Amino acid sequence: MSAMSAPFSAPAAAPRRHLELLAPAKNADFGIEAINHGADAVYIGGPAFGARSNAGNSVADIARLAAHAHRYNARVLVALNTILRDDELEPARRLAWQMYEAGADALILQDMGLLELDLPPIQLHASTQTDIRSVDKARFLQDVGFSQIVLARELTLKQIEKITAGTDVALEFFVHGALCVAYSGQCYISHAHTGRSANRGDCSQACRLPYDLEGADGQLIAQDKHLLSMKDNDQSANLRALADAGISSFKIEGRLKDLSYVKNITAHYRTLLDGIMEEAPQYRRSSAGRCTFFFTPQPDKTFNRGSTDYFVNDRQHGIGAFDTPKFSGTRIGTVGEVGLGWFVAEVDAGIEPLHNGDGLSFFDSEQELVGVRINRAEPLASGQSSSRLYRLFVSEVPEALQTGQVLYRNRDQAFERALEKKSAERRVAVRMHFTETADGFALVLADEDGVTTTARVVHAHEPAQNGERALASIREHLGKLGTTLYAAAEADIALDLAQPWFIPAGVLNGLRRDAVAALDAARAAAYRRPPRAAAVEPPVPYPDDELTYLGNVYNDQARAFYAKHGVRLIESAYEANEETGAVSLMITKHCLRHDFNLCPKEVKGIKADPLTLINNNERLTLRFDCVKCEMHVVGKLRKNRVISLVAR
Repeated sequence: MSAMSAPFSAPAAAPRRHLELLAPAKNADFGIEAINHGADAVYIGGPAFGARSNAGNSVADIARLAAHAHRYNARVLVALNTILRDDELEPARRLAWQMYEAGADALILQDMGLLELDLPPIQLHASTQTDIRSVDKARFLQDVGFSQIVLARELTLKQIEKITAGTDVALEFFVHGALCVAYSGQCYISHAHTGRSANRGDCSQACRLPYDLEGADGQLIAQDKHLLSMKDNDQSANLRALADAGISSFKIEGRLKDLSYVKNITAHYRTLLDGIMEEAPQYRRSSAGRCTFFFTPQPDKTFNRGSTDYFVNDRQHGIGAFDTPKFSGTRIGTVGEVGLGWFVAEVDAGIEPLHNGDGLSFFDSEQELVGVRINRAEPLASGQSSSRLYRLFVSEVPEALQTGQVLYRNRDQAFERALEKKSAERRVAVRMHFTETADGFALVLADEDGVTTTARVVHAHEPAQNGERALASIREHLGKLGTTLYAAAEADIALDLAQPWFIPAGVLNGLRRDAVAALDAARAAAYRRPPRAAAVEPPVPYPDDELTYLGNVYNDQARAFYAKHGVRLIESAYEANEETGAVSLMITKHCLRHDFNLCPKEVKGIKADPLTLINNNERLTLRFDCVKCEMHVVGKLRKNRVISLVAR
């Protein structure tokens, strides 16, 4: 047998805009599962300089992930998105080349100093840390060579539409996962208090701490609440509107999340986007293959702090997760009788059965979230699983558990077990054309991307004694694609024969294997990484001619970049520790005046006087820019930080 590439004509499709599902990958194995569950692209950290310092991966891992992704024409985006010291620029440049040589499709960058270096010919994407909120900023990044930019999570549909109208660059938007309360790249609390910089991938998450809120006259407005903690982003209901507004890449947050989250959430959005593309022919997928899921995606089953669509549909109340930054889960019922080592749960109607290993939670009298794991769940109605009463045996009953408390389930053991197994299968559709040749037979495979191959075998033309059975045997053996990348419906197996021939199963199987191997090789050869966009020449001016510490300029190459683009005054990044006085440590669209009905725009007679956040001995002043509808959290480097700087 021999295999060779062969042309295969396919009808030309009308141009359509691609929609990309972009999933997170903590490591290569998570990335592979994200691809298997429908991601068109994944983003992952390399060995260093990623904005999640605990999510680094080796060059070999990046290469392994890229090889798997490219089988489906999916992309691998490597996050190299911290701001860099001068001594880190050369290692970062070398790492960029290593990522390119490993097969990565794009680099996600924040530090503009990298654009002044000898980077490989790889596509560049602007990180969320670049804080893109305006047409001018988006257009500038496009003009300096970025091919894709992730917009600020705080934007409304109307603001996204304006950016779409004013640019030609691909627009990316977060559609699910944890929300930073600050505009990304504009939060310095972690560095001020602990020396751990969010812009360098090491945020201490001060936004998840409990605070008191004090009014201008000293009155206590809120006590011991997580006032800077947001609910989690969920744009499930807005995907079509976001696509129509111009978003082409739909990004899931979560490079530190566990594997069940990646599988569940990726499958959820794959299902929703596929539904949109079935209804709207102007959209198409950006990678190949269709997924079959062996579970039903349920976003509320994996870690979340409640859900909000944030500001996409304008400002609204209830975006904060003030009670707890933890995962409380979904309500299942209330506590009944409490005994020694057990308690009874009175489950609400419609709730799925409780199982051994489920995790439950409740809020105690201090409104702190308390968790408990079920050792054994025993229905109290003759063993029927449909019972609404369960006796739950646990290692130790929490002292705070009392009759009547609301119970939540934050771990569904049955759901988690389903995700521990093989939970998805992704196949590329192929059409088969089986025909006879002068000295044997040929099999042409054509995949959904238009890649075609032909395999041939020399074999005698022996008439079949039972023609119907012979044709059925040919279809059966050619269609055995189960262990391959491909799938073919019976209608996609065309037989072009002068008469039914008897062909041994071994011959058919060998011909199919040769054709599949040839198609694998042809698909790999046909894959092309996206090209690097050229910067506009001469250099376009930056939208402003001054940059404060908010510009995050941390090295001389970044300074040279902005100077080349017309910026006259360039201050150093906050991480340079030159701002020792009180400054805005966080700028956010979240407004506590609005949440506590103290907004001057909504309540007549109220002034936007500063408020104060208090955590132990730490006092942070809240100032309000009502023109921009923004809240500034004002503070300064802690004394111990200043002393350590002086000592150096």
